[in-house]
Amino acid sequence: MAFYRFYSDDDGESHVEDVNLEEHPDLAAMVNVSEVSVREFDGSRHMDFHPLPERRLIIHLSGEVQIGASDGSQRVLRAGDIRLMEDVSGKGHKHDDLSPSSAVYVVLTD
Repeated sequence: MAFYRFYSDDDGESHVEDVNLEEHPDLAAMVNVSEVSVREFDGSRHMDFHPLPERRLIIHLSGEVQIGASDGSQRVLRAGDIRLMEDVSGKGHKHDDLSPSSAVYVVLTD
């Protein structure tokens, strides 16, 4: 299992960092949640850079996706991997499905 955080800096550039869950006890407790859903995708999503409308925690259940930050870094996420999406402003991230996939989407409140 890998845990990644995608975020925007003050200049609007997005970045990705490897995260240790122990550094984010608020996520381990899951107390600031407004919505949870399970989604399945057919493997055809290819989205250019975009910010998200809210913070999300995405837990990958199956398949592979590649997420890229505007600074050029990217990660391939597989079953069991988690990503904290905090790039709600600026350039955002790009998304490419590498296969059909499924994931749990958790919308976080501030």
